[in-house]
Amino acid sequence: MGTRAPQGLLLLLLLRLLLPRGTSAGSLHNPGLSECFQVNGADYRGHQNRTGPRGAGRPCLYWDQTQQHSYSSASDPHGRWGLGAHNFCRNPDGDVQPWCYVAETEEGIYWRYCDIPTCHMPGYLGCFVDSGAPPALSGPSGTSTKLTVQVCLRFCRMKGYQLAGVEAGYACFCGSESDLARGRPAPATDCDQICFGHPGQLCGGDGRLGIYEVSVGSCQGNWTAPQGVIYSPDFPDEYGPDRNCSWALGPPGAALELTFRLFELADQRDQLELRDAASGSLLRAFDGARPPPPGPLRLRSVALLLTFRSDARGHAQGFALTYRAQVFLTVTAVSVLLLLLLSLLRLLRGRSCLLAPGKGPPALGPSRDPARSWAVWYRRPRGVALPCPPGDPQVESLTASYRPLSASSQSSLRSLISAL
Repeated sequence: MGTRAPQGLLLLLLLRLLLPRGTSAGSLHNPGLSECFQVNGADYRGHQNRTGPRGAGRPCLYWDQTQQHSYSSASDPHGRWGLGAHNFCRNPDGDVQPWCYVAETEEGIYWRYCDIPTCHMPGYLGCFVDSGAPPALSGPSGTSTKLTVQVCLRFCRMKGYQLAGVEAGYACFCGSESDLARGRPAPATDCDQICFGHPGQLCGGDGRLGIYEVSVGSCQGNWTAPQGVIYSPDFPDEYGPDRNCSWALGPPGAALELTFRLFELADQRDQLELRDAASGSLLRAFDGARPPPPGPLRLRSVALLLTFRSDARGHAQGFALTYRAQVFLTVTAVSVLLLLLLSLLRLLRGRSCLLAPGKGPPALGPSRDPARSWAVWYRRPRGVALPCPPGDPQVESLTASYRPLSASSQSSLRSLISAL
């Protein structure tokens, strides 16, 4: 037991260090999804209960005490909207973001939006101050009495910019990532003005820009990131007539996990197809009559071609599809890691005390090289994060016979000891 315990611990630690983050030996990793994803936060079930961030703003009223209003726990007996004997922010009426009732004021305002940035869809970068001198986004701009989020996104995409910002319900600005780097964030509730062209969307506020990546709702793209979101064309607006769009999906990995967080095709002639990019073979097809099954959809193919087609009738919001590339660690890879570990253990077996990189002062061990000011001894067979004390006869007896490990072994041990 005295010699096996350290080796077992070293084995577990080394495997953890060498495996990619988020993977496990011989299994597929299934990361959790955000608790609040949809564009308006209708699925939010978190615990924010004030109208401002981190405890600021007005306190929310309890839903079981708001019977005089349209929404209360009594109007949601089955909990479909998430109402109950609590005062957490919810979105029971399909508004643009979660809200709650607050105590009535002189102005007669009896509800407020809640500041929950995580409820905004991926691709929304936040609310920012626009002082006008200089403007928060330095590219071209325009105004429209029919402005929607997608109208602004499309305008900035055509202009060749990476970012689009909506302000005051009717103004659109374009910019680049350098603009965002110097931007001043504002509370999410500052961007609470309804878009002039869509009552279900928010378009910034007075002197406040709601900024998006222009890839949201694009009709094509080449997606190579390990995870991301693909939206139907024109999202968050309804997709247009006679759309024929395609997206190439090829992230690194051995498998893909797809999850439809939103799928609204009003017409069965509007269709989304998933094909293998190499062979062109059809893997799955979904339409208004054949929606995707609930839960994750796992595919061994990691190179996909997604195509969407719509006709001239029955348009809806479309879809929001999340994907995650998954790394499958094969038995061969595990065997190689075990061989490397056994070789390292064999190298250390004959030593009763081990010199390895550490965070202590250079008082221990024989090294006096300024470039290697660390030197920590570890005792065997116990040898688990127990440095030999100064003046230990065992340390002094090893000083003359000490042989330094190779550079590659020291590099491996540096990571291993730092994790102990």
